[in-house]
Amino acid sequence: MNNSKPNKFWGFALKEFRHIFRDKRTLLIIFGMPIAQLLIFGYVVTNEIKDANIAIYDKSGDYLSQKLTSKLASSGYFIPTTFLHSENEIEPALRSGKAKMVIVYEPDFAKKFFKEGSAAIQIITDASEPNTASLLANYAWAIINSFATENGIKEFAAAPIDIRVRMLYNPELKAVFMFVPGTMALILMLLTAMMTAISIAREKELGTMEVLLVSPLKPSHIVIGKVLPYVGLAFTNSIVILLLGFTVFGLPIKGSLALLLLVCFIFILLALSLGILISTISKTQQVAMFISMIGLMLPTILLSGFIFPIENMPVILQWFSLIMPPRWFISAIKTIMIKGEGIAYVWKEMLIMIGMIVFFLTLSIKKFKVRLS
Repeated sequence: MNNSKPNKFWGFALKEFRHIFRDKRTLLIIFGMPIAQLLIFGYVVTNEIKDANIAIYDKSGDYLSQKLTSKLASSGYFIPTTFLHSENEIEPALRSGKAKMVIVYEPDFAKKFFKEGSAAIQIITDASEPNTASLLANYAWAIINSFATENGIKEFAAAPIDIRVRMLYNPELKAVFMFVPGTMALILMLLTAMMTAISIAREKELGTMEVLLVSPLKPSHIVIGKVLPYVGLAFTNSIVILLLGFTVFGLPIKGSLALLLLVCFIFILLALSLGILISTISKTQQVAMFISMIGLMLPTILLSGFIFPIENMPVILQWFSLIMPPRWFISAIKTIMIKGEGIAYVWKEMLIMIGMIVFFLTLSIKKFKVRLS
């Protein structure tokens, strides 16, 4: 009798092992998710800067300024992609995202460096992403100082280059400029998508969805009726977050408030369409919650530019971030709130989000029809 109990126990445990290994989805969660998270965290969670696009405004155009530009390019941290011809081109280059930083050489750079022992360089960064702006300025500062030491004349000052740093849009480098937009994206995505998915999955799990489908209401009316409250709640949340960011944290709203709310509404509809899609592939509330949490929360934090610069990621993750809805939302609201730009600078982000809404809803309708048939 004593031997039979351990045998039954091990038989039961063996059965559970076989059940787990027969379920491909469980195996994917057990082995796939840790590997994916380790790779993503390993490549994304870094404070290093590499291959950052910068613009050069060379008022001098002499051999020494060109030599310093070549040193910046060969460092592996910067790629001079834009060469400006006037001061009026500096802000548009930063606003459009073509450059994260602008290096400005004063006229007669080489002459002042060698004959007067002091030449000036201005570093202008887009401080709407304060962490990135600080890193870019510090890296450039170190490279320029190293260049000055290598090429300087001993009888002159130890630092023959006068480096002046200017932070645009966020001169005090307040972290709230980064966290409020990102937190808004995270809250709206999880609240709208997850609650929508769980709400519809609950009806399916309890068997009441079939009852609703045979009612006089059309299926589209049923879905709209289910998700409309979450749209209202999410939009109210976005207004509360904006008010708190403005009144408590001092986050400016330099652009059009109407355009900002329109972008928020489009993103809410996008999260809603994602929630409907998740509900069509989820049989239970738990599955809907799991897919929403793992599939939406981690990508929103890691791959949207919320915390970590997209430019620092491997190319494959940069491509993957293109299909992350929060990336386009965060970019749009930062451009409106912090840079004060209008629809001319955010139309692309708005169009991409609208395209995603159409795609997710079309896919959801197809899956829903397949399930009914």
